[in-house]
Amino acid sequence: MAQARVEIPFGSSSLVIESGKLAKQANGAVTVSCGGTVVLVTACMAKQPREGIDFFPLTVEYQEKTYSAGKIPGGFFKREGRSTEREILVSRLIDRSIRPLFPEGCLNEVQVIASVLSHDGENDPDILAMIGASAALMVSDIPFDGPIGASRVCLIDGTLTANPTFAQRKEKNTMDLVVAGWGSGIVMIEGESIEVPEPQVLEGLKMALDTLQAAKNAQVQLAKQAGKARVEIPLRHVNPDFAAYVRQQAIGPLNDAYTKIADKQKREEAVNAVFAKLTENMDAYAQFNSKEHEIGKGDIAAQFEILQYEVIRNNVFDKGIRADGRGLKDIRDISCEAGVLPRTHGSALFTRGQTQSLGVITLGTKDDEQLIEGLEETSYRTFMLHYNFPSFSVGETKPMRGPGRREIGHGALAAKAVKAMLPSKDEFPYTIRVVSEILESNGSSSMASVCSASLALMDAGVPIKAPVAGISIGLISDEKRKVLITDIMGLEDHFGDMDFKVAGTSKGVNAIQLDLKIRELSIELLEKAIAQSKEARTIILDKMHAAISSPRADLSPYAPRIVTLQIPQDKIGEVIGPGGKTIRKMIEESGVTSIDIEEDGKVIVASPDKEALDRAVGMIKSLTEEPEIGKIYEATVKRIMNFGAFVEFLPGREGLVHVSEMANKFVKDVNEVVKVGDKFKVKLVEKDEMGRFNLSKKQAD
Repeated sequence: MAQARVEIPFGSSSLVIESGKLAKQANGAVTVSCGGTVVLVTACMAKQPREGIDFFPLTVEYQEKTYSAGKIPGGFFKREGRSTEREILVSRLIDRSIRPLFPEGCLNEVQVIASVLSHDGENDPDILAMIGASAALMVSDIPFDGPIGASRVCLIDGTLTANPTFAQRKEKNTMDLVVAGWGSGIVMIEGESIEVPEPQVLEGLKMALDTLQAAKNAQVQLAKQAGKARVEIPLRHVNPDFAAYVRQQAIGPLNDAYTKIADKQKREEAVNAVFAKLTENMDAYAQFNSKEHEIGKGDIAAQFEILQYEVIRNNVFDKGIRADGRGLKDIRDISCEAGVLPRTHGSALFTRGQTQSLGVITLGTKDDEQLIEGLEETSYRTFMLHYNFPSFSVGETKPMRGPGRREIGHGALAAKAVKAMLPSKDEFPYTIRVVSEILESNGSSSMASVCSASLALMDAGVPIKAPVAGISIGLISDEKRKVLITDIMGLEDHFGDMDFKVAGTSKGVNAIQLDLKIRELSIELLEKAIAQSKEARTIILDKMHAAISSPRADLSPYAPRIVTLQIPQDKIGEVIGPGGKTIRKMIEESGVTSIDIEEDGKVIVASPDKEALDRAVGMIKSLTEEPEIGKIYEATVKRIMNFGAFVEFLPGREGLVHVSEMANKFVKDVNEVVKVGDKFKVKLVEKDEMGRFNLSKKQAD
């Protein structure tokens, strides 16, 4: 394998793509480097098509090797295990960027693996992995109509910045867009922002499209130096006479089903009936058999799929009518309810047509934060949004194996949309978990999750800055026509060319995601889609406002109450005590759920019981407050001397009540007035030059 190397400017550094040195048995392999971050990306293809499938079997795996950052994995096994959420999300970025560029009808399995070999803590490997995936395919013999370029654009302190470092992204960053481009257009977008106006989002996309061109050009140069000739692979070919026969039998009934039946289930029943009639007499297809291939139900199903594709799209092109009878910009009926579950901390039900999301909120304490171990740093997550997609939501049966990549991706997108509107930790010191249970699905359940989550947060009394809604815009296109459609349903997602999701508030965009089946989308069409999404989002926000207009004033009685107070840093040790003895004793005696102390002296006390909270706060204050001359304290007698009694008036603070300050009369024997363990009020009257405290029971009385 010939060795090759190209280098281009990248952000404030440079990006190097090399091939021919590592993983030489793969069909294609490259390393992509920026600073001290190095990603190895390989591409392999099976020599024969996979039997019995009717889809392109592409798999993408992104792996972050912990040794790359000089770390040993946590946990018992001390090695990398199943994919983390971060790895799944980056794998999806790569998959969505390259999938549209393989030939139609390819059934050979293709696997792309991106492995982070070195990580400098400054340069994010995700963009490098995206560029590397395209580059590995470009130098391979795998049929691939690349290259794609990739770029990240952030809005840092009001300025658009291309491919910033981690440190730059931690500054006043209000938008983070990851964009992949092919040709002169965009093929994939994944982004989050904080109420950034649509025109500014569009400017960021334009900058990303401009900056990713260099990575595309570099791959062309690399392929010229080290690229292999493309192999010829068998593609699905159909007997045209057979295709015409299926069309003649099914086109009329299919047209009726997709123009006259709006209900999803009834329409599916009608379509299934058409297919059943097509396959009831298989002998009729014997005339189309050949020595190499005998017509089966799978062949009929493939042609039937093509006919559905044609009918649905032509109705949009020619009549401006969709399968359920809606116009191009019509949104399905929406209903919103808040407070639907009696014992949860917050809940809401959002229904749009035949898509329904139940959002449920659980408020927790610092103990409930999620530990995130990444290459860059270890952090704690205080907000989680989990998306569940059970099979009953689409009327099917399948084993329940936990969340898949789709569920992880949809949950992450909804989390981006909502996260930007959450209150600060100082304002609302809770760990927040949102669960979106998809109870029905027929298009854009991730955007329904955004809406249900926003409603449920307000129902829980979380002081969010503004409600968030989302919508999906689709595209039906051919070489001459391009039609945008609002609020796509499942079959429009399946038979259409685009799923473009935009979520935000009335002020701007919080999350954006683009998936394409065609090879590119122009900036001009993208601008129209963004504007169309804003129109729809405004309608949805109005519906949500009618259900609940602002966060509830009080938390659920079942949610924990949290109180924060600040103590001097030099008092932290006193509150914790030796081996945590003091803090454990306070939790036990007060009855609170938890007491957490941060390094800056912030103390967080949690309990569903207000009286327990007050007791714990009182204990902490008494442990940390400085004695104040003239203040009255509750004291406990510790020792009795012939000249008075030593009492503890604050935890760990003792002082003397002299016999002359015991009572408003002469006291001959201290034991006649007080005993060890007695409790009474005292007044702090003096702190002498040696730091000793003198107190008076007489003056307190």
